[in-house]
Amino acid sequence: MANFDDLLAANRDFAADFDLSGFDGIAHAGVAIVTCMDSRIDPLRTVGLKPGDAKILRNPGGRVDDLTLDALVISVHMLNVDRIMVVPHTRCAVASNSESALRQRLDGATGQDTSWLTLPVTDGQEAALQADVKRVRAHPLIPDTVQVGGFIYNVDTGLLTQEV
Repeated sequence: MANFDDLLAANRDFAADFDLSGFDGIAHAGVAIVTCMDSRIDPLRTVGLKPGDAKILRNPGGRVDDLTLDALVISVHMLNVDRIMVVPHTRCAVASNSESALRQRLDGATGQDTSWLTLPVTDGQEAALQADVKRVRAHPLIPDTVQVGGFIYNVDTGLLTQEV
């Protein structure tokens, strides 16, 4: 169990002055952010929010898949969300590699055939972002009153650019 000692020690430091107790779990700023799992992205700080302000949904590429849509419906109807940001980023591995290139890398890394694994690659990040935003807006359980925007996060400058 020693492999996690550094993280558990950091957690004890975090918990020593923990001030987030008692939060109700809703998004106090009314925001949901769909973004990539990339560790260069700090979704809350990127848009000036803090814990308790937003729902953060992360996956490879920041794509709107079925599970993400389900989470957005719950967020809208139960967690105070009225604005949804879809935020992929520059220099993303799944956006800048073909499916065959990613699969070849995974096959090599795992030593196994990964053809059964779903990879969220795109033929173009902007087109994928347009499609993802359209998918959210078209969902029958996400009302037109919910604002949905598509943005690209630049990992080298920290800036967001609204694309949709």
